[in-house]
Amino acid sequence: MSNTVRTRFAPSPTGFMHVGNLRTALYEYLIAKSLDGTFVLRIEDTDQERKVEGAVDIIYQTLQRAGLIHDEGPDIGGSYGPYVQSERKDLYLPYARQLIESGHAYYCFCTKERLDMLRENADEPGVGYDRHCRNLSDEEVRKNLEAGVPYVIRQKMPLEGITTFEDAVYGSITVDNSELQDQILIKADGFPTYNFANVIDDHTMHITHVVRGSEYLSSTPKYNLLYEAFGWEIPTYVHLPLIMGKNDDGSISKLAKRHGATSFEDLVNAGFLPEAIINYIALLGWAPKDNREMFTLPELVKNFSIDGISKSPAVFDYDKLEWFNGEYIKAMTLEDFAAVAQPYFEQALGNLPFDALKIAAILQQRTTRLTDIPEKIEFFAHQPDYDTSLFVNKKSKTTLENTPDLLKAGIAALESLTEWTHDSIHDCLINLAATLGVKNGTAMWPVRIAASGMSVTPGGAVEILDILGREESLRRLHQGLEKFN
Repeated sequence: MSNTVRTRFAPSPTGFMHVGNLRTALYEYLIAKSLDGTFVLRIEDTDQERKVEGAVDIIYQTLQRAGLIHDEGPDIGGSYGPYVQSERKDLYLPYARQLIESGHAYYCFCTKERLDMLRENADEPGVGYDRHCRNLSDEEVRKNLEAGVPYVIRQKMPLEGITTFEDAVYGSITVDNSELQDQILIKADGFPTYNFANVIDDHTMHITHVVRGSEYLSSTPKYNLLYEAFGWEIPTYVHLPLIMGKNDDGSISKLAKRHGATSFEDLVNAGFLPEAIINYIALLGWAPKDNREMFTLPELVKNFSIDGISKSPAVFDYDKLEWFNGEYIKAMTLEDFAAVAQPYFEQALGNLPFDALKIAAILQQRTTRLTDIPEKIEFFAHQPDYDTSLFVNKKSKTTLENTPDLLKAGIAALESLTEWTHDSIHDCLINLAATLGVKNGTAMWPVRIAASGMSVTPGGAVEILDILGREESLRRLHQGLEKFN
């Protein structure tokens, strides 16, 4: 096996990429890159019935948006292709036959009906195959093959003793061989099973580190017995802790759709930035040595190490992800934030000619999810109907009695402006407050309510008037005053 570290992300094209799959891809990428290795993408489509149209494109798009750029794969090639299992179909049967010849596998001719009957008559669920064909004579096997009897090829597990393997996270794990079932290696359709294809592909692609969820710990002895049967070097195993979700009653269970968005695409559609998602997911099961939280992808590569991966399940906290997202949004340049927010501006404002940078400026420090933007700014396009009670504000000392006079004075002052800019509007309203002998907030509150029709807005009276423009601002202020007639 090569001394170069080689990891592989091997998803099945069955739909959107779940958070758990994305974390596996991220850790494989980080292990490879932190050790100057190679990150390989392989598509595992041996289960043709579960294959979803367009799912391969989703895999490519997700890795691209997440920044996890592979060094070898179906789209760019490499020295160990093809990188799609269905295109490697002819590779697996010779290896399975090699195992038959060495006594580590056998032909099984049992019908589906017989296997169904075994399951139905079992004393307890999960009881496996009864090894009916394990000791067929060479003559019986030959006759069945010549007669074209359908078959699968099964791994011949040792019936006694133990199998021990080392995992980089969970340490030394031992299982009794009597617990291992004679798993199928080659299915009746000629395709390999996931477990068999994995071993063959990992070996022939020189994969040094196999990274996967801890739910595969129980399968690992089967992989090791295959490696040993072939006389191949066993890779380094890195099993990752489960990702859990919070239930309504405070308990936790394996992350599922009932907990909220669980795929990368769903999270992006829910208003989270890809960079924030990756940063947060990196910390679901891995702890940096300095307890730091904010990492760019290159910084993750620099700081990542396998010994920081935890055995304990990680809980996916949507509130924490939202905090990360808000921090990433605040750290962006105004121009970059305006660019990512543009689709949400258009959703709320259509093609109205508002200044995107001015709107971005009042939103950036107040946004934790991009999907919250339309609701916050739709008043610019369509002022909601509102009640005069909004003009009453104890802190600003505005009442239903003094608001009409404050609005009249505000309208008169603003109508006298020769230019309509943020600074001129600001100075106008500040001078108005001084002239009236009131606090700035007292002069501005009625103007803000009349201009927006909302008690809570991103930005104050000055920013709102500046964005609305002279004509629309004065029209709304006059409308607000009319509510008192």
